[in-house]
Amino acid sequence: MRISVLLGAAALGLATPAMAEQPLLPVTEGVSQVRHPDWAARATIYEVNIRQYTPEGTFRAFEKHLPRLRKMDVDVLWIMPVNPIAKKERKGSLGSYYAVSDYKAVNPEYGDMADFRHLVAVAHAQGFKVILDWVANHTGWDHVWVEQHPDWYKRNAQGELEGYHYTDLSDHHEEVWADVIGLDYSKPAVREGMIDAMRYWIKEADIDGFRCDVAWTLPVAFWDQARVELEQVKPVFMLAEADTPEMQARAFDMTYDWKLYHLLIDVARGKADATDLAKLYADPPRRYPQGAYRMTFTSNHDENSWNGTDRELYGDGADAMAVLAATLPGMPLVYSGQEDGLNKRLKFFDKDPIVWGKFDRVPFYARLLALKHGHPALESGMERGNLRLIETGNPKVFAFRRVKGKDRVTVAVNLSGAPARVTLRGIGAQSLKGWGWSITPGR
Repeated sequence: MRISVLLGAAALGLATPAMAEQPLLPVTEGVSQVRHPDWAARATIYEVNIRQYTPEGTFRAFEKHLPRLRKMDVDVLWIMPVNPIAKKERKGSLGSYYAVSDYKAVNPEYGDMADFRHLVAVAHAQGFKVILDWVANHTGWDHVWVEQHPDWYKRNAQGELEGYHYTDLSDHHEEVWADVIGLDYSKPAVREGMIDAMRYWIKEADIDGFRCDVAWTLPVAFWDQARVELEQVKPVFMLAEADTPEMQARAFDMTYDWKLYHLLIDVARGKADATDLAKLYADPPRRYPQGAYRMTFTSNHDENSWNGTDRELYGDGADAMAVLAATLPGMPLVYSGQEDGLNKRLKFFDKDPIVWGKFDRVPFYARLLALKHGHPALESGMERGNLRLIETGNPKVFAFRRVKGKDRVTVAVNLSGAPARVTLRGIGAQSLKGWGWSITPGR
């Protein structure tokens, strides 16, 4: 079925003689009040798993990889939590990165504060920005606050501490995180204490912002307050592990594009096609404010450890899905090891180093990330009129054009393993191999 038949060419903003650019895509609602840092519009992001990145698992050992990542056109380093990990109720031999025992200390497995400061300084000198993974929703059972501020924690009907009860945002399943306990954000003192701890890292280590774990579980008003107070120290970049639009009104620069992530998996498995991708931007389940950034990705620490490697999730379509994640609206993420074809699920609670090979995937990712730097049309913000969907007549070929001013980038991706031939308006005939793609700048 042709996409235009299913949703209507006008509804999708498809290039037709009668209506070439209406309505403007992607569809948005409202306008974000967040002032993004000047460097962020065409930035790319890379998640660093210090524990598993090297055999040593230290800040100093990771530093040796910085020049390689800079050549790959990475801009933002998202460093997974660096705080010490609680011992009480610990899972595995090393515990969860997200079971923090002290917000103002460094995990000695990685080094000390001087080592972390050195990493940030070296990264800055090479042109990177550094954001720190921050766990504000819960702490480990033996966090220093448990003794200092026992009234800051959620308690059950019996007045006891218990594992954090978590309800997943996507499918609403419930689980208990037995190794952590929840903080009570109904108390102003908790909010003040958390902002003070976040401010500490900006002042002491000169980081450039935060990736905030399960941010959607906390009141939006807290994040709004945190953004204002942190920016009194320096401009910050804030990434929320969330996909709720209200997070991006005043608090966060960027949220997760989980809808695209899950859809890419379905596409790679033959459960979805170009029709579904088109609908995501023409009739989205959630409408984000204009100017908001979404993080586009095919993997991260959670997805790799719990759901599968790129090969498991996407099969032969892994590269094609990475192309879509890098060129559709948003900021593309690369996870530790993806640039070397990481072929194992990294253990979450134990040491399990990445086995680096020949970095054969680096040129592929470098080309994708370089596109971001070279083309204003690929800026990260949700800007109406920036996305033009192109009808291909084949539901297994998805084509679109990104537009800003005079800059154009046209992309066509074959969503199947069979060769395809399509004709794109303004481009002409395209022959695409199975899971192949074409990227045409300037047209």
